[in-house]
Amino acid sequence: MLQTGANYRQHVIELVAAGVSKNSGRTIEEAREFAAKLMDDRAVNGEPYFFIGLPACVVGDDVPLVLPSYSEVHDWELELAVVIGREAFRVTREDALEHVAGYTMVNDVTTRDLVFREDMKDIGTDWYRGKNAPGFLPTGPFLVPAEFVDADNAAVRLELNGEVMQDASTTDLLFDIPALISAASQNMPLLPGDLLLTGSPAGNGQHWKRFLRDGDVMTGTIAGLGTQVIRCVAEDES
Repeated sequence: MLQTGANYRQHVIELVAAGVSKNSGRTIEEAREFAAKLMDDRAVNGEPYFFIGLPACVVGDDVPLVLPSYSEVHDWELELAVVIGREAFRVTREDALEHVAGYTMVNDVTTRDLVFREDMKDIGTDWYRGKNAPGFLPTGPFLVPAEFVDADNAAVRLELNGEVMQDASTTDLLFDIPALISAASQNMPLLPGDLLLTGSPAGNGQHWKRFLRDGDVMTGTIAGLGTQVIRCVAEDES
C-alpha cells in the first residue's frame, strides 16, 4: 500500500491559500494566485509525496467501517488506485504504464487529530496512527483491467448520505500516473498486487467541518470502476 499525498492541484491550492491568507496580509484571491504558482512550479520541478499504509487495513466495500472510539474526527478520502501487474523497478515515465494491471478505488480513511503529534511537533506527520486502523482502506468493489479505464480523465465523486462532498477529475492531478509509478519505483520495486493510491481531491470532512458518524453511508464512484458503498458504525466499547 503506497499512498500519495497532496496531489490534486485545486485541493492543494485551497489548503495553501487558506494558510497564506491567515498568516500574511494577502487577500484570499492573492493567496490563491500565489499558491497556484507554487503548485505549477511543483508540477514541473517537484516530486510526488509518498507514504506507506498497512495491507492489513484493506477490506472489501461490504465490510462496515468501524469508527474507533478514541476520536470523533474520522475523515474520508476517495482515491483512484493503480494495481501493479508486473514488477517495476526504476522505470521511466514512458514505460510506467506497461506495469499496470488495472485500477480500483480506495477510500483512504484518516483520523485527523492523530496526524500531527502534539508531543513531537518538529518530527512531522504520524501517518501510522492517523491512517492505519482496522478497515481504514475499503477497496473495490472491482478491479478493472487498465485497457477499460480512462485513468487520465476519470470523474471522482463521493456522497455522504446522498450529499455530494467530493466532485473532481483526475485531470487535476499534479503528478499523473506514469510520473507516480516512475517516482515510486526509484526506491523499491513495485510488485504485482501492490496498490498505489493517487491522492484525494478537495471535499474532505476537514473542509466541510463534518466528520464520519455512526450510521453514515459513503457512496463513492470513479468513472469506469463502479460504485463503492461504505456503511459506518460506532465501535462497540462493551
